[in-house]
Amino acid sequence: MREKEKPASIVYEYGAGLYINLTNQCPNNCDFCLRKNSDGSLYAENLWYQGKEPTKEEIWAELTGRDLNQYAEIVFCGYGEPACRWDDMMWLCDKLRAHGSHFIRINTNGLADLIVGRQVASELDGRADAVSVSLNASTAEKYDGLCHSKFGLDAFPAILRFTAVAVLNVPHVRMTVVSTMKKEEIETCKKVCESVGADFHVRDYISE
Repeated sequence: MREKEKPASIVYEYGAGLYINLTNQCPNNCDFCLRKNSDGSLYAENLWYQGKEPTKEEIWAELTGRDLNQYAEIVFCGYGEPACRWDDMMWLCDKLRAHGSHFIRINTNGLADLIVGRQVASELDGRADAVSVSLNASTAEKYDGLCHSKFGLDAFPAILRFTAVAVLNVPHVRMTVVSTMKKEEIETCKKVCESVGADFHVRDYISE
């Protein structure tokens, strides 16, 4: 647990977007994860919740305290995996949709089906405009060695299934890898991504 003087930010601005820090929970322990090598100061002064996480109503109150129309997109992305609070996230998506025509993006590790215990990607229909899935490896074994998921070798195929269904229900779906990977592995990951119909993106590695 990290010691912080100030409470964690529930929402924070980054670029042209407003980001929702939904949870610190995550089933993975990725070698490259920002929470291992940064206190979050790149994005906000503190993203680490001490104790209880905010309720969905508290998050909604934080959102409606701002002029949401000033942001190009509203993004579910914090220090944890937002699918760990899937039903709350869907509730917030519905509230955002009713509130106005906001562009909604979800950044995820793609393990929602295993986290929630049911197939959930179809529930994104009409709720999310974009989904970005962290792929990070080309095989189940490589993913397990890099991301150390509590789901073990079941994690990688679950990510591919989730993404394939998301492609059918969300206008913009992409899978990402970090730029520090070997060129050959990046190319193989690109083929994996294309096999499920998603776009491919190489994101810069953030070390602090």
